[in-house]
Amino acid sequence: MNTPKFPPRIPKSPTTGEKASFTRTLTEGDVSLFIGATWDVNPYHTDETFAQETPFKTRIVPGLLTASLLTHLGGLWAFLATEMKFEFFAPVYIGDTITAEAEVIEADEARGWVRLGCRCINQAGEEVLRADVSGFPGQFED
Repeated sequence: MNTPKFPPRIPKSPTTGEKASFTRTLTEGDVSLFIGATWDVNPYHTDETFAQETPFKTRIVPGLLTASLLTHLGGLWAFLATEMKFEFFAPVYIGDTITAEAEVIEADEARGWVRLGCRCINQAGEEVLRADVSGFPGQFED
């Protein structure tokens, strides 16, 4: 079976040092849809009264919703992740504007494998998440 070829999106083939990023404001609707899809009914995300009694003082966005912003960048490469590691540094609140960034930090052309260094930064420039993601990008037309 041949691997399908996609029209060019970001790189023709990922090379070390290539970067991609995008910015999105996370809304109440985003959080509701994510919770509906995942059933993550943690009161930190769903119960304002509970959240007011925590150090956060209000509900926070699910960490994996923030991490999932990186999937948009992976989708541009038709990236199939085989390993992901996330570190969460600060809460993300509804209404925060998050910039998701990915950089190819290793590329093995023979195997068609890459490792991405990723991070998410809020509107204040604070790093809220860091990720290390490995996998296989799609093959693109030249």
